[in-house]
Amino acid sequence: MDFTFTEEQQAAVEAARAVFGGVAPDGVPSPAITAGAVADDLDRTLWTKLADADLLSLLLAAEYGGAALDAIALCLVLREAAKVLARVPLLESSAAAVTVQAYGGEELKAELLARAARGEVVLTVAANGRTGHDPAELAVTARRDGDAWVLDGVQTAVPWAENADFTVVPAHTGDGRTVLALVPRVHEGVVLGEQISTTGERLGELRLESARITGRDVIDADGAWEWLRELLATGTCALALGLGERVLSMTSAYTGKREQFGFPVATFQAVAVQAADRYIDLRAMEATLWQAAWRISTGAGGALPASGDVAVAKIWASEGVRRVVQTAQHLHGGFGADVDYPLHRYHAWAKQLELSLGPAAAHEEALGDLLAAHPLG
Repeated sequence: MDFTFTEEQQAAVEAARAVFGGVAPDGVPSPAITAGAVADDLDRTLWTKLADADLLSLLLAAEYGGAALDAIALCLVLREAAKVLARVPLLESSAAAVTVQAYGGEELKAELLARAARGEVVLTVAANGRTGHDPAELAVTARRDGDAWVLDGVQTAVPWAENADFTVVPAHTGDGRTVLALVPRVHEGVVLGEQISTTGERLGELRLESARITGRDVIDADGAWEWLRELLATGTCALALGLGERVLSMTSAYTGKREQFGFPVATFQAVAVQAADRYIDLRAMEATLWQAAWRISTGAGGALPASGDVAVAKIWASEGVRRVVQTAQHLHGGFGADVDYPLHRYHAWAKQLELSLGPAAAHEEALGDLLAAHPLG
């Protein structure tokens, strides 16, 4: 078996490193000393560079200007994005666009995808329930009204909602199905309220009050939401991995030059053991990430559905990224809380990723349910 990445996937990584190489993680005010949002908009300059490097169209077909790559390639690029805390909806917009490509109607695809590939249209996804614990699809109702759909409900903590042109909103119908509606930012019956994440970025509380969405802009296909949700979760695991790797690298550099009793603290056994434990966390995060991304990309069968592999990746990512940043703060001492040093920013982003992924216990319970429904052996 060959576990190496393809030439196309490696080329995507090289392009990402070239783009992200000039991005400073402290390019906006610190969330620790900013009362409101750290910025009013996403990093438009970086967004344009990603479009010029064809990194916004990785998963799209050639007819829309894309490279027709897979979720593994996207995760590789997201891994690089997290290392510099890139302030762009690369995951959300890419996942939404490829879902439209896979499940949307021809008219919607023709209208949207080429523009999204060029960065002219920004997409995001409302993937949280009303409380953060409820399933997202239960937060909004959808009912048919002639050729259109009428949406009612509230979605909270929608990333980049204030800046995206369309938000993909999962909504449940009266017969228990889930549809995906592309809701414009400015639209009758759509009300946005500002929320602030732990990273200091703006989130949106999306209120839908009898918002009427044309049938063309609603995806009513079985499996669309489940596939989008798994891609978002796997991409978030990739962000957690990239962030964790960068934080451990910062910790290694710091402890290698910080001296106590005339020796670098990295040579102390207690420090080395903690760093080694976090390295093991990262390697487990990496292995489970690629397993989940591979299942999503190939549709390969297994003893459990792909959602089982995604659950395992989420277990490791949600707990692993927290342990990595906590150990980093401990080994940096008071220097880790200095707002002139970027570690506190990584800590805030790690906490937001952990909250986005949800508690490991919930994923362990979901994995247990899958094992019960699909006995092994």
